[in-house]
Amino acid sequence: MKYANIGGQAVMEGVMMRHKNRYAVAVRKSDRTIEVMTEEHISYGQKFHVSDIPVIRGVFAFIDSMVLGMQTLTWSASFFDEEEKPEKEDREKSETSDKLFMAATVALSLILSIGLFMVLPFFISGLFRKATDSSLILGIVEGVVRVLIFVGYILGISRMKDIQRLFMYHGAEHKTINCIEHGEELTPENAAKYSRFHKRCGTSFLFIVMFVSILFFLLFFQIFPVESMALKVIFRILMVPVIAGVSYEIIQWAGRHDSGLVCLVSKPGFWMQKFTTREPDAEMLEVAIASIEAIYDWREFQKELTK
Repeated sequence: MKYANIGGQAVMEGVMMRHKNRYAVAVRKSDRTIEVMTEEHISYGQKFHVSDIPVIRGVFAFIDSMVLGMQTLTWSASFFDEEEKPEKEDREKSETSDKLFMAATVALSLILSIGLFMVLPFFISGLFRKATDSSLILGIVEGVVRVLIFVGYILGISRMKDIQRLFMYHGAEHKTINCIEHGEELTPENAAKYSRFHKRCGTSFLFIVMFVSILFFLLFFQIFPVESMALKVIFRILMVPVIAGVSYEIIQWAGRHDSGLVCLVSKPGFWMQKFTTREPDAEMLEVAIASIEAIYDWREFQKELTK
């Protein structure tokens, strides 16, 4: 298995695939045809010249994936809007509004994520202060609560019908990438044979973020004891970019290597992917393949594997 330098995400009735500075979104429309859109995208890491700086590049990559993800989700959703297409002037206004809405949505998503997964567990762990005043034990409790909230959130949304279909496209994304990285011809039949789990999955990344945050918070507050509740919250928020950057380096390392340690690191993420991916059908695999072939020469990659 060889790293193919391609990644993606599921969108509404489709898949987005990204390779270097290009990405493609393929969507299965209601008339059963596949619409494919390709665009150039310069990452924030490249724009700010930090792509070669470990940890820092991970922070920009995380923001980049959120912005691009929201943008492609919005594009895919546009095919299922029941309203008639607006006139040119109205369409231009709509595009401006969409950009503002997207920026606000990304900002709100970050705030809610930090609040839900970083700040809330801290306050919940504070309920145990009557039982112990050990910062180490309270830190462990906080970490356990954080993981439980994350797992509960995933389990909760995985029961929603629309989300289950999105997760099937998520499975199609993984299967097609696994097919390429195993050097097999990319067809729906071949892709169907491969795992719907992948080491570089965003679910695995988020799970690693949970565990890295536990380690960072435990070490930091053991080395630098802080009494002020406000400062404890502020320091947790300030450490989020560092945690994201370190987690990015871990997930990239795992994606490029095969070893016992990599398998151990990847297992929790694979377990969570049982809930965030579903087995796709052949039509979904066709959509994922259409997205890949719009930006990636997998046949050339196969030639490199045989050298």
